[in-house]
This record gives sequence, C-alpha cells and structure tokens, in this order.
Amino acid sequence: MTDEQVAALVARTLETKPKNATHWSTRAMASQTGMSQSTVSRVWRAFGLAPHRVEGFKLSTDPFFVDKVHDVVGLYLDPPERALVFCVDEKSQIQALDRSQPVLPMMPGVPERVTHDYVRAGTTTLFAALEVATGKVIGSLHRRHRAEEFKKFLATLNKQVPDDLDVHLVLDNYATHKTPAIKNWLLAHPRFHLHFTPTGSSWLNLVERWFAELTNKQLRRGVHKSVQALEKDIRDWIATWNTDPRPYIWVKTADEILEQLATYLNRIPDSGD
Repeated sequence: MTDEQVAALVARTLETKPKNATHWSTRAMASQTGMSQSTVSRVWRAFGLAPHRVEGFKLSTDPFFVDKVHDVVGLYLDPPERALVFCVDEKSQIQALDRSQPVLPMMPGVPERVTHDYVRAGTTTLFAALEVATGKVIGSLHRRHRAEEFKKFLATLNKQVPDDLDVHLVLDNYATHKTPAIKNWLLAHPRFHLHFTPTGSSWLNLVERWFAELTNKQLRRGVHKSVQALEKDIRDWIATWNTDPRPYIWVKTADEILEQLATYLNRIPDSGD
C-alpha cells in the first residue's frame, strides 16, 4: 500500500460511516475500498483505530467544578493532619434475587449456568464509608435511604472514629446529604467536614470503586431468597474485606485532571470555554 492509500483509509474510517450501520467493520470497509480485510485490520491496528468500541464520558456542568476538583483531590494527595478522610456514598435498591430454577455449577468445559429470570425478594440500602488511608470500610444497612438513615450512619461514624480526630467526608450532591436535619447534626458535631464532588462526577469518589468490587465479587451472581440473607452476605463480605483492606491510591493531581478535561473540550466544537 502507498502512503496515500493508508491516509485515505484512515480518513475514511474517522470521517465517514457506512450507510447501513453505525460504525465500520473490517469486512464492510474492505468491501467499500477494494482492499483485503486483513489489510484494513493491519492499518487499524497500526493507528489504534477500533470502530467497534465505544466508551462513555460525562462532562460536569457544575459551575464550581474546578474548585471542587482541587478540594477533593487535595484531600487524597495531601490529607490534613490529625484527621481521617472517608469517601462516603449509599448503594441503594440492592435487590435480593433468587433464580427461578437452581444454578447449574461449573464443570470442565462448561461455565456456570443460571436462568435469565429471577424472583425478587426485596431490597436494601448500603451506606459505606471508605477510609482513604487504609482502605477499611464502615458499612451500615438500612431498608430505606432517607436523610434519617444518613444521619444514623453519621452517628455510627462518629462512634467509630477516635474523638481527637477530625473527620472529612467526600460525598456527592444527593439531596439527603443537605437537609436541615443533617445541617443541624453537623453543627452539633463540628469535627465533621463535608466535601462535595462536582455534579455528575462520581468518578472522583473512591468508594464507587469499592462498590464496583462488591458488585462484581458478591452481588451480581449472588442468589438470595430473602433480604436478610442478602444483608448477611454483604456484612460478611465487608468483614472479610477489612481483614486485609487495600487502599485505592489516587495518583493524578487536580491540574493533570483539568488538562485532560481540556483535551475533551477542544474536541467539542460548541464547548465554549
């Protein structure tokens, strides 16, 4: 292939779409260009092109985005002295699901098999606080997730953190975190300091990474005939995690995050500033 042919193939991949699909395949591109499928594949690999892949993203519209990023990342990279930093959130509507038929266990050459349908047995909500320094988790289960339950969870944290330490909480902008009852509780407990992530930026909260582990290793393939059984498994999983906790190490500075964000904005024609 000539350099001109390679450039034309790359440009066509980036700038056009087939008439009958949302993205190019090697077979479709080969048919349109007269090249072989293996040639198209080699060029795509060389230029890191993968039309079949798509990744999600969301840009925050929070007017205080920059300030909040500096605030939260600053807690991760340079935590205050004589204080503990926790990432806090609630995982609501965790369903106790029982498969409609028994699970068929894995065998050599055959994966575990489960029915596609299930029976709902109820839901629970997990409030969790991930200690940034150690990776330990303080969890509390409730059947509802109102401000009342969040206040109870704050009281649990207050009991478990030594009295001579301040408590810094990283959390999202959920309405239950900002009710008058919560504000009054915070006034009565001045060692608690709340740091809100920007709107639409849950990736800044490290407890979301821990929730993903809980989901992948316990909840997604779990079978529970009752909410009580589900809650017992969650408590057991947290207890096991805390026997050998692993902290998540934040590595990017706020400036590096904002620089990377700028590259996205430069690719959006109407992004403004």
